[in-house]
Amino acid sequence: MEPGRADALRRLEGELGVLSRRLKCVFDAQARVVHPGLQPNAYLVLIWIGEHGPARPSAIVDEFALDKGAVSRLLTHLDDLGLITRVPDPTDRRATLISATAAAVERMTTATESVRRHRGDRLTDWSDTRLADFVAALTHYNHTLGRTPGE
Repeated sequence: MEPGRADALRRLEGELGVLSRRLKCVFDAQARVVHPGLQPNAYLVLIWIGEHGPARPSAIVDEFALDKGAVSRLLTHLDDLGLITRVPDPTDRRATLISATAAAVERMTTATESVRRHRGDRLTDWSDTRLADFVAALTHYNHTLGRTPGE
């Protein structure tokens, strides 16, 4: 590997680390807006359910690459907090469909809008083109790597 490319990859890892830490702080804060007892990892699952639900637990297992036990514990946590509902799947009564409650969706919307306003305020010096280019590059990065182990 060329030294310049190796250096760029090392810098990318560093910047992704910074991004990861910032996102963790944002998700922690957003989880607390939704419910003071909500675990951040459960919040990420709740966001996905809100956007893609109703969904079977197996879809959550696949989406997050978690084992069934971990998803079961996260769903129990969300259920205990009153943030999801479980109903039998009408296409297969043995299966369950998980949905976010209306209150959870409303609280997630409030949390998300607050973060978007803050992020928008911090990025006022970015042109629309620069922002769109960044989003396109990040989308391409995520698509390229997919679910590769060791990402």
